Amino acid sequence: MNLSQFLLILRAHYKLIAITVLVTVAAALGVSLLKHKTYKATTALVLNYKGTDPVTGQAMPSQLMPGYMSTQVELVTSMSVALRVVDALKLADGPLVKQKFLDATDGEGNVRDWIASGLLDKLDVAPLHDSSVLNITYTGYERQMAANVANAFGAAYQQVSVQLKVDPSKKTSVYFNDQVKQLRDNFELAQQRLSAYQHDHGIVNANADKSLDVETVRLNELSSQLVTAQGQAMEARARQHHAGGAASPDVTNNPMIQNLKVELGSAESKFSDIEQKMGKNHPLYVGAKAEVDKLRAGLAAQTQITSEAIGTNANILQQRSGQVRSAVEAQRGKVLQLNRSRDELAVLGREVDSAQRAYETIAQRLTLTNLEGQANQSDIAVLTPALAPLKAFGPKIVLNTLVALVVGLMLGVGGAVMLELLNRRVRSSADLAELVGLPVLCVIKRSGALPRQTLGKPAPPRRDPPGMTALAG
Repeated sequence: MNLSQFLLILRAHYKLIAITVLVTVAAALGVSLLKHKTYKATTALVLNYKGTDPVTGQAMPSQLMPGYMSTQVELVTSMSVALRVVDALKLADGPLVKQKFLDATDGEGNVRDWIASGLLDKLDVAPLHDSSVLNITYTGYERQMAANVANAFGAAYQQVSVQLKVDPSKKTSVYFNDQVKQLRDNFELAQQRLSAYQHDHGIVNANADKSLDVETVRLNELSSQLVTAQGQAMEARARQHHAGGAASPDVTNNPMIQNLKVELGSAESKFSDIEQKMGKNHPLYVGAKAEVDKLRAGLAAQTQITSEAIGTNANILQQRSGQVRSAVEAQRGKVLQLNRSRDELAVLGREVDSAQRAYETIAQRLTLTNLEGQANQSDIAVLTPALAPLKAFGPKIVLNTLVALVVGLMLGVGGAVMLELLNRRVRSSADLAELVGLPVLCVIKRSGALPRQTLGKPAPPRRDPPGMTALAG
C-alpha cells in the first residue's frame, strides 16, 4: 500500500474517522468534566553534607555514597513516614474515613495502614538533578489538605531520619553501659590485688628506682665492707705468718721492743767490759749479767706478746670478714626476693594499667554514644514549605481534549484501514492493475459516477455515460 492508496482509503472512510474522533473527544471531555479537581503541593528539602557529625566530630562517609539520594527517596516513601503523617494529621480519627475503610476492605487490615497506602499512591518524591534538594509533591482534592500532607511528609521524614540515627546509638549505649560496669569492677579488683600485694610484701613505693632502694643500697655498702674486711684479713694473716721472725715489721716497729733492744745493747756492752776486767764471782759481773738476762727475757716476752696480738687481730679480722660475708649473702637473698616481689608487682601493675585503659576507652565510647542517642539534630532542612496551590492541577481539559483528538484520529485511521483490509475495493488504476495482474493501457474520464463495485463481482448492466473508461490488456 502506497501513499495514494492510503489517502484514497482515508477519503472513502472519512465519516468513520470523523465519528471516531468526535466520540473520543466527547468521551475525554465528559470524563474530564466529571473528574474532581486535583491540587499539587510541593515542599523542598535540602540535605546538608557536613562531612562530620556535629556531636561526635566523626566523619560521615555515607552521605557521599552514590546511592545516598536514592536511599533518602525510599525513606520518604516508606510506610513508617506515611504512618507518622497519618498520626500527625489525625486522618484516621474521622468516622467518614472509617466508614470508607470498611466499605473498601470489609474491615480487613488496619485503617492507618490503609490511609498510609493511599497517601503514598498520591505522593511523588524526586531529587533535583546534581543537587542535594529533594522535592516532595502530594496531589489531593483540596488545596490546603495537599499542602498539609506535603509538609507533614517533610516533617515526618526529618523525624524518621533522626530516629534512624539515634536508635542504634541508644542500643549501643545500653551495651556499652554493661561493659563499663564490668570493666570498672575488673579495674577495682586489679587495684585491690595490687594494694594487697604491696601490703603483704612491705613494698612502699612500687615505682621507685631499684638502684635507689634502701635494701639495694645496704647490699652495696655491705659488699664494700666485705671487700675491705677481706683485704684486712689477708693482711693480718700475712703479718701473723711473719710475726714470729725477727724481720717482722710489727715486731721491728714496736716502740717497747725497740727500747728493750737499745737497753739490751747497752747492758751487753757494759757486761762485756765488766767481764774482761772482773771475774765471774764479782758482784758487778753478777749484776751486769743478771741485767742482761733480764732484758733478754723481757725482749723475748714482749716479742711473744706482739706476735700473739698480731694473731689475735688476724683472727678477729678473719671472723669479721666471715660475718660481713654472711651479712652480704643474707642481704643479697633479701634483695633477690624483693626483686621477685617487684616483678610480680609489676605484672599486677600492668594488669591495673590494662584494666584502666580498657575502662577509660569504653567509658569514652559510652559518652559519645550517649551524646549521639540524645542528639535531635537533623541534616535535613526545609528549603521551601508547601503552600496551598491557587490553581487546580487537574483535570487538564485542553490537554485531555488534544490527546483525545490525537487518539481518536489514530483509532479512526486504524479502523478505516481495518475495514479496507476486510472488504478490499478498487479505488484507482493501480488497484485494478494489481488485481488483474495486467498493465493499464489508458484511463478514460467519465462525467457521471459509476456505482460502487466490489472486487471480483460483475457490475450490473448500465448505460455508459459520457466520460472515461479504463482498458486493460
